[in-house]
Amino acid sequence: MDTRTPKRLPLHRLPVFPILVVQVLVLLVLAAACWQWKGTTAGYSGLCGGLIAWLPNLYFAHKAFRFSGARAAQAIVRSFYAGEAGKLVLTAVLFALVFAGVKPLDAAALFGVFLLTQLVNWFAPLLMKR
Repeated sequence: MDTRTPKRLPLHRLPVFPILVVQVLVLLVLAAACWQWKGTTAGYSGLCGGLIAWLPNLYFAHKAFRFSGARAAQAIVRSFYAGEAGKLVLTAVLFALVFAGVKPLDAAALFGVFLLTQLVNWFAPLLMKR
């Protein structure tokens, strides 16, 4: 390994890993609650909404937090921009795919679980160790 090559971290060692785990737990619990409360359509719609929130966050975490160290400062900045751009595009594409391909769809469950899964990000400072 070249001394100028930035050091990469595995996914489970990223500082945002606990947030991703909590997001998965939230989306699964909320999708199960939608399924119990409103039926099968609401359950899989909620699951789709949670996955639409979680998958782009997973992509962003992989892109933005894969480098560490002072020597990797430029790579860190580039990967944050690339991660955020990819996250926005991936979110739009996943919404388009769900609306085009999933019939019937409960929009309230889809957007509700999406928003509640995104709200986990507000509590990120409490979930991160450093």
